[in-house]
Amino acid sequence: MAAVDSLPKQPLHKRNDSFGEEKVSDEEKAESGSIEVASSLHGDVYDDFRAIDMGEDGKERPIVTDVDVATRLISLEDDPSLPAFTFRMWLLGLGLSCFGAVLGQIFYFRPQTIFVSPLFLQIIAYILGIILEEIIPGPHNVRERLRTKDNAFWRFMNPGPFNIKEHVAITIFSTTAAESALAISIFAADELYYHLEQPNVGVGIFTLIGSQLMGYGLGGIMRAFLVYPTYIVFPNLLPTVQLFDALHRGKKIFLQKKRVKFFWAIFIAIFVWEWFPEYIAPTLTGISIFCLADRKSPWFTRIFGGAAGNEGLGMFALCFDWNYVGSGGGSLGALFTPLSTQLSLYFGTMICIIAFCACFAANTWNGQNYPFLSQALFFENGSLYDQLAILDKNFRLDPAKLAVAGLPWFASSQVLTKIGANLAIGATIMHVLLWYGKDILEIIRKYRAGETYDPHLAKMKVYAEVPMWWYMLVFLASFAMAMATIYTGHSQLPWWGLIVALIIASIFLPFVVTVYAITGFVPNIQNLVQILGASMIPGSPKTNMYFTLYGYNVVEQARGLIRDLKMGQYTKLPPRVTFTVQCLGAIIGGLLNYIIMKVIIKAHRDILLDVQGSNIWSGQQVQSFNSDAVSWGALGNLLYAPDGRYGIVPFSILIGLAVPIPFWIIHKFYPKLGANHVITPILCWTLGYLSVGINTSVFTTFLLAVFSQYYLRRYRPRWFRKYNFLLSAALDGGTQVMVFVFTFAVGGGSGRVVNMPNWALNPVGNPDYCKRLTS
Repeated sequence: MAAVDSLPKQPLHKRNDSFGEEKVSDEEKAESGSIEVASSLHGDVYDDFRAIDMGEDGKERPIVTDVDVATRLISLEDDPSLPAFTFRMWLLGLGLSCFGAVLGQIFYFRPQTIFVSPLFLQIIAYILGIILEEIIPGPHNVRERLRTKDNAFWRFMNPGPFNIKEHVAITIFSTTAAESALAISIFAADELYYHLEQPNVGVGIFTLIGSQLMGYGLGGIMRAFLVYPTYIVFPNLLPTVQLFDALHRGKKIFLQKKRVKFFWAIFIAIFVWEWFPEYIAPTLTGISIFCLADRKSPWFTRIFGGAAGNEGLGMFALCFDWNYVGSGGGSLGALFTPLSTQLSLYFGTMICIIAFCACFAANTWNGQNYPFLSQALFFENGSLYDQLAILDKNFRLDPAKLAVAGLPWFASSQVLTKIGANLAIGATIMHVLLWYGKDILEIIRKYRAGETYDPHLAKMKVYAEVPMWWYMLVFLASFAMAMATIYTGHSQLPWWGLIVALIIASIFLPFVVTVYAITGFVPNIQNLVQILGASMIPGSPKTNMYFTLYGYNVVEQARGLIRDLKMGQYTKLPPRVTFTVQCLGAIIGGLLNYIIMKVIIKAHRDILLDVQGSNIWSGQQVQSFNSDAVSWGALGNLLYAPDGRYGIVPFSILIGLAVPIPFWIIHKFYPKLGANHVITPILCWTLGYLSVGINTSVFTTFLLAVFSQYYLRRYRPRWFRKYNFLLSAALDGGTQVMVFVFTFAVGGGSGRVVNMPNWALNPVGNPDYCKRLTS
């Protein structure tokens, strides 16, 4: 069962375990000081067998509740004397932040969307940290002991073995910088599509810093009920945290026990294997028996194909490429996302397949005039829409020009995707209120009363907390920057529009984070922000971009801060260290994002403007962001009005509010049916789950999810506890290292593409031999 599947059934503070008797709650243990004793009696989290793991039958019991996750999967061990602010941390943190920011911005302008993997940075940081441990002089370096004194300076330079606190700080530092800032999309669109440049570099930089740090201030203010509680699990953090434990808890890396050897064996094996599906034999990305049986049927391609982008839905295809099966690809993470989350996703995927095919076959919204899967805007005859032909010199909607060009059209699958996204927004609100509303209020009450209710939080009491006024100061300073730059940067966003956008972000942040932290699924409110912005300030794509920046990006940044704060809690990183590296990472990342964007646009403007781009560079992400701004900002009150062509899209938010209610009522009257395991936001969102990209991984990921989260969790609990999440980390890490090497070796990252010759497993056309539908 899911790590928190039992949450709606019982109060957070009083839950029955597998022994069949009521246990003393964690907060009561903490208050009595018994958590320290309990953890010492239980032994290390990776011991083969401990009292805490024992069931009634004397065997190890499954991981079921959030308390199980906190106490049986994650180590409670901590050494407060370990330093975090060392020379090694600052050198590697700054260096990898610069590296990650540059690489992330380069990837932003790549034909295939790629992100810098946190696991990749985590592994590289460890390797470099061990090297620095050996070569930097210091009192704890055996070779240098005679030449250095045991004083503060040399302890700062090399305090001893590279420790977990340094490692976690470097990882948070670099991963924060490695995410391309959303403001970059605005600046790139200004230069590419509107021929505008920022009045000066300072406006661009302060816009970046303000939009990035504002979310950090907001997230920190809400951390009491979005970080500290035990039920806030963040399933996607478990592989990362277990890898930290495997590398640092106990002996040196190559002298550890089976877990470390297991990790490196899997890491090397997947690194070697990934060269086959990624380069040598792309057919392994998606093997479809149906396509092999009929290579000429368009419908077989639409339903069973999908090894090429925007070609098919991948039904029953088998994917052997972890780049798509793993958490770095299209899935949520088969080996660590709770089963209830994944079952909701795959049930929704079946609805998606049926809906896509039915709408296309019925020619709904003139769907047969356009590709089966596409994200572009079209004229009614199927040609690409010229969005600049409807705007005036100030880039606002010109009704006269619109009368000539006409309203644009979407592919029917894209309309369903927008409907699903909005259904999920409404469902997220109601789902959190129904299932977790009382729990959240109880958590806030206990926090104000000074009660401790999480074993990891109890261990963190030895560290100085970040004062609330630090976060408030960050928020107010960022707000001041934003207020200044929306005018100096000619955003056309009025002052009250900025305030409304921030109010929207503040309201939705608890809902988004709660669902993400419990299920591993991230609700996307971008559509809602664009709708509200278009309704309040219509007619301007640029205004909609900036409204989206402060209404949506602030939520995303806050979510990132909250996730990292939880990782700091799991790994016992002092809160002030986490705060410092997060803020610096965001600032450094934003500055380098801006510089690299300028360089790339100046050198490759024509390629970025081209619809197809090249094998090395592409402006597809900027084009997508700009198209959304045009359709919502300039045409939202026409396309999405109640009587408009796509009026159902915004109305779907209200429909989504009703989706969780039947499941909640069913659970109240028939609790044994398990209706509380249905994650309704995911069920709604997956209506458009297969609308883009390579889709052949879905069936394979489903099989792995059942094997890991059901069979291993329930029937092999010891192996699950010790190896399951480490396996996920090794597979993701090895794959991401391979993608990095591949990109610069033969993928064009170094300026030269080396194509693999065609052969049986690298055919011309679609890799899965389905009929090619798009050129």
